[in-house]
Amino acid sequence: ELDQQQGIELARDFVQTEFVERGMIADLNVHWDIGADGLAKPHAHVMLTMREVTKDGFGAKVRDWNKTSLIEQWRWAIDVEICVFPQEGLLNNPGTDELMVEALQRGASVIGAAPYTDSNPHGQIDRIFELAREFNVDIDMHLDFGEDAEQLDVDYVCELTERFNYGGRVTVGHVTKLSTAAPAHFTATAKRMADAGVAVTVLPSTDLFLMGRIDEQSVKRGVTAAHKLLKEGVNCSLSTNNVLNPFTPFGDCSLLRMANLYANICQVGARAEVRDCFDMITSRSAGILRLQEYGIKIGAPADLVVIDTDQPETAVAELAPPLYGFKRGRMTFKRAPVEVLRP
Repeated sequence: ELDQQQGIELARDFVQTEFVERGMIADLNVHWDIGADGLAKPHAHVMLTMREVTKDGFGAKVRDWNKTSLIEQWRWAIDVEICVFPQEGLLNNPGTDELMVEALQRGASVIGAAPYTDSNPHGQIDRIFELAREFNVDIDMHLDFGEDAEQLDVDYVCELTERFNYGGRVTVGHVTKLSTAAPAHFTATAKRMADAGVAVTVLPSTDLFLMGRIDEQSVKRGVTAAHKLLKEGVNCSLSTNNVLNPFTPFGDCSLLRMANLYANICQVGARAEVRDCFDMITSRSAGILRLQEYGIKIGAPADLVVIDTDQPETAVAELAPPLYGFKRGRMTFKRAPVEVLRP
């Protein structure tokens, strides 16, 4: 385990090597918060300049700092996919379409969407499917983010998924509106997504934090029951789309913590369903990413995390700590087990 000074030095060395030596100015803040359990929760925030600095001040943006070749330098520890995403709207913002096309031409491997940011949500969905087909990339949408299930854009997404023959290549995230649907509506929508091959990613921390804010009593949780979608044949994952920002101000990037939080919110108690929660941060996520060689088997890449438990259900229930991580068979991190210090 690193002490606080070692953690600061590690972060500083990383920022110096990866950013400052490329010519960027970096503002580094290392936080060493202590949680309610008495354990340190270290994390860092880094703000970077994206323009060159000359004697006359800030100059033009440096495109080299965005080269996708940089992904290769981090491949020893993590695989990175770049998803181009019109967060502020596509049709309502002139010039955004051209930027999306440029990003795809430069190597972005997934296209995202947020139809609710445009005055014509279906128009944005149409254009996203057109771009996905043109550049042969998968689709990952923020969709149906709200609290009223009366009208769901996911129905139109299913229609286009079938029209474009894109089953297995479309994922919708959040889908908080579905959490308020009546049982019959929920089941019918689930079957429609399963038939079309549309997957769902539920974001427990973000959705719980943002939904139900206008309620003064009987506050909505706003987290869609992914384990119930599984029973209707929909592939689902649990994840987090932000960490320590205004939309998700708490967290430590732990997917096990997301599975545990989800199980609490959605009142998952059956052993098989707790295992489903584990699968939704592992094998089912791999299915959404269409990873061909995923799993512990001969010939597969040795990309794995060793968790201090012997059962997936226990890992979720007890938030079992990770002990080691491996990337292509090489250990990339290790964490010492807790040691009891007897008097």
